[in-house]
Amino acid sequence: MTRLLHVSASPRGAASESLRIAGHFLDAVREVRPDVEINTFDLWDGTLPQFGPAAAAAKMAVFAGQSPTGEQAAAWQAAKATFERFAAADEYLFTVPMWNHGIPYILKQFIDVVSQPGMVFGFEPEGGYSGLLTGKKAAVMYTSAVYGPGRPPAFGEDFQAPYLTSWLRWTGIEQITSVEFRPNLATADADSSRQRAAADARDAGKHF
Repeated sequence: MTRLLHVSASPRGAASESLRIAGHFLDAVREVRPDVEINTFDLWDGTLPQFGPAAAAAKMAVFAGQSPTGEQAAAWQAAKATFERFAAADEYLFTVPMWNHGIPYILKQFIDVVSQPGMVFGFEPEGGYSGLLTGKKAAVMYTSAVYGPGRPPAFGEDFQAPYLTSWLRWTGIEQITSVEFRPNLATADADSSRQRAAADARDAGKHF
């Protein structure tokens, strides 16, 4: 059975534009592939561990070929459990609102927790990094309230999609589908943009 994990970085619940668009995507996936097992990882549900001093020290110990001990071992195990929850999926859906030109801090925390040597990536002194999550694919629902392509810099810049796309490719995930909802809510017709995004999400879900 194919397993799809929805990684939600939006804390806004029913008011979330990214979650609404993700719902259209998932409805289309269920329609076309009813055998897909869909699970949700709400990054705001309190289960995401911190990645603080103990975890950072554990990561450097692993890089040095050592085994973390004590507090470091516990932090490493928490990171490993989160990675295993992530890696158990075959496909991914990310809901990513824009925060201050970038991604929500909770999503960056998730990335920092799971991006560990021997888990998300391998490393060789001569060859550098290699992604270990090959053979998987991801869809991303991007939203922003003010920023949009072609708008002046005063309306923001996009450090959201380039960063997440780069990270996904770094992990070894090359097949990436994206849907964007980027109306200028102060001036644009948000409803028509919302309808286009919903249609794009349904189409992406049907072909994912």
